Amino acid sequence: MSSGPALVSILRQGSYLVASVHTALDDTEMVRFQHDLIEQIGAHRARGVIIDVAALDVVDSFASRTLADIAEMARLRGALTVVVGIRPEVAFTMVRLGMRAGALPTALDLEEGLAFLDAQVGPARPPAAPGLRPR
Repeated sequence: MSSGPALVSILRQGSYLVASVHTALDDTEMVRFQHDLIEQIGAHRARGVIIDVAALDVVDSFASRTLADIAEMARLRGALTVVVGIRPEVAFTMVRLGMRAGALPTALDLEEGLAFLDAQVGPARPPAAPGLRPR
């Protein structure tokens, strides 16, 4: 039995994780995504996280709050988070409804998100192999 397409993919790019949300998530799925992402930050020793929400037509107050919570949890685990791909109509609706993501950094797209993380935490390069020193 197939479980269907993934709702969220989390990929590693050097010392960053890129999480792409492919479809709207209900509250239970959002909490599961939060848990999975925070676990992977530790497992991969990620220094930065990009959450791509470009596929979303709507972000409700729970999702907005959860994204802010993810950023704070990631910060406590040593990773900086940036949300990318917020559509104009989603941004408009979020502001009109009074939803605030607080100090959650955002960027226009993946490229700008990567540039933001590079400027804040350094380039996303893989860790050196054990026993080797960088020159």
